[in-house]
Amino acid sequence: MAYKIVVDSCCDLPEEYRKDEHFAVVPLTLVVDDDEIIDDETFDQLDFLRRVRESKNGAHSACPSPQRYIDEFENVTDTDIYVVTLSSKLSGSYNAAVLAGEMYKEDGGTNNVHVFDSRSAAAGEVLIAFMIERAVKEGLSFEEVVERIEKFRAGMGTYFVLETLEVLRKNGRLSNLKAALVSALNIKPIMAGDDGSIVKLGQSRGMDKALAHMIDYIKADTVDSANKTLVIAHCNAPARALKLKELIEKAMEIKEVVIVDTAGVSSLYAYDGGIVVSV
Repeated sequence: MAYKIVVDSCCDLPEEYRKDEHFAVVPLTLVVDDDEIIDDETFDQLDFLRRVRESKNGAHSACPSPQRYIDEFENVTDTDIYVVTLSSKLSGSYNAAVLAGEMYKEDGGTNNVHVFDSRSAAAGEVLIAFMIERAVKEGLSFEEVVERIEKFRAGMGTYFVLETLEVLRKNGRLSNLKAALVSALNIKPIMAGDDGSIVKLGQSRGMDKALAHMIDYIKADTVDSANKTLVIAHCNAPARALKLKELIEKAMEIKEVVIVDTAGVSSLYAYDGGIVVSV
């Protein structure tokens, strides 16, 4: 059976996967002041970061329409389709994809379709997409792939450290006073995904210490790390991502580390210098 993996644009796929016919990216829309930016192959990260930095109102994202997903379901036949979206607690992308699947079936669509709520974002979506591809190539049936990935997602961890909390402040998710204090003291919160929501694990003074402490959390939480793939998503911080990779490989045995640059949605929330890790 042929297969297709459809992801929303918060999934920061490596370039070779974006060119692979088995993958398709459904873009979200980024809104900065009065400008709408489609998060597709035309996305300019540096220009976008500049726009966000200069904006007094902040930026936000808008989820795709169900029709955009349906278009991906309809342009193939005799195909198993797996959809990966960012956490349903962070965006309407998952609900749009689920509705699209229901509409597709009601209109007589014959492809198998399953929508995975990543309960994560960025690197987490990438990792789930990787695991789907591997399961399919092992020859598992549609139902077996779904079962394996649901179990994998339940044990996956996502962690992140941001260089600045300014975007969260502009979006109203952090008070002006708290953001000012964190910035003045150079405090970097270490955060993680918890069933699709964001929780704070701890904090450190300075990015280097925060990343080191994040590795401690990853090492403590990861079972059977020698057989795990770890994905690092960075926003305009390739040197930082490479250094983190080296530190992780020194701290724990890991099968594979993949580094990706953030696309639009992840760049919005991780912002300049932010790091997201999933394993």
